Amino acid sequence: MQSKELRTHLQEQKKGEVIHAPGDFQFGDLVTPINASRWVKTYLNYLPAFRQGLTPLQRGLEVGMAHGYWLVGPFARLGPLRDSAIANLIGFLCAVVLIAVSTFALGLYALSNPPAPTIVTAPDTFKTSGGWSRFANGFLIGGVGGAIVAWLVLVGAELSGW
Repeated sequence: MQSKELRTHLQEQKKGEVIHAPGDFQFGDLVTPINASRWVKTYLNYLPAFRQGLTPLQRGLEVGMAHGYWLVGPFARLGPLRDSAIANLIGFLCAVVLIAVSTFALGLYALSNPPAPTIVTAPDTFKTSGGWSRFANGFLIGGVGGAIVAWLVLVGAELSGW
């Protein structure tokens, strides 16, 4: 094509509407047989974040307890102070700090007015900024509580000679 014809062709393309085929990964639609299967959708709907009948605070508590509980161990056993007498305490404190930073990130995400998830049925918690804020509050309380329980388990195991 000549330059004038190319310019005209490009101007006509700008006027037209671009339609992307669903499921085309080249345009950011990452639907695969794994993440779009019925089994995966059912599994995701039973996770505490998407389970029906829970308040935002209850969702945050359940998710936070799980994260707080499993974060203490790696910090205590794999951290730089793992051979010291205060390894469990340092692991606990690091887990609490990470939970606090994650709660701050959840709060910032709530302020960004995020879109609702499209693959699973999202509860009302994730459709408003207030719901995300209450979820973040529950996540902080549950995360610190889970970290305390994990720290108590580690101290108890250390005292019993494990």
